Amino acid sequence: MSTTSYNLAPDPVLRVAIEIISAVACFILIRFMIKPYRVTGEGRYIGLPLGFGFLGASFAISAVTYAQLLSNSVMLWFFQLIIRAFAFIFLAIAYYFSNKPFNNRNLIFNFAFSGLLIFLATSVILIFIAPQLRSDDYIILNFAVRLESLICILYIFIHCTREQMKEPDQNLRWILVGYALLGLNQFSSLFWIFYVSNLVFWLSLTFRLMSLSVFLFVMYKIFYKKKEKGSEN
Repeated sequence: MSTTSYNLAPDPVLRVAIEIISAVACFILIRFMIKPYRVTGEGRYIGLPLGFGFLGASFAISAVTYAQLLSNSVMLWFFQLIIRAFAFIFLAIAYYFSNKPFNNRNLIFNFAFSGLLIFLATSVILIFIAPQLRSDDYIILNFAVRLESLICILYIFIHCTREQMKEPDQNLRWILVGYALLGLNQFSSLFWIFYVSNLVFWLSLTFRLMSLSVFLFVMYKIFYKKKEKGSEN
């Protein structure tokens, strides 16, 4: 069984469309999330746009592979999985450093991100110079990435829940909903590895689109309010 046949959606055209929509949603989120970093210059604010940027890139690569635009798509399957794994790591690290004391925070944060980027580059190089990649290798990597993403999302959810308990905020409640849906997306994808079902497959994609819609709603709401306040002043 080839990697391509294992990942082929029941309706490839619709799947490509969903991947493109997901990628565009992530890139729109970057537009909102990059603003705090531009204003303050603090490294910790780059974690969220970088995380969603990598996530969007993985969806874009998936769209290319499902559309079969390139002949050697096997490497791209592995590449998009590694990119997605690092996306969730970046997001988790961003939340981890969000409430740390200011002293040496930027230095430690920049060191952590530099190390991750070096590790990412090394992983990508190893994939492209690997002599042979089998479908079994992809299944194992897919399982590991889904499990890692669930752990990262669980940490983010617990972190946001604690912040919500300290200081209730309506926007943070919606963010919790978004990560809960994203967690369901990853759990469904993990379940689909062992139990291939069209229902589970489309449920996973539905959870993903719902989570991205919630994030877009929250970011637009925050941005619109800030813009509205600025115009009043």
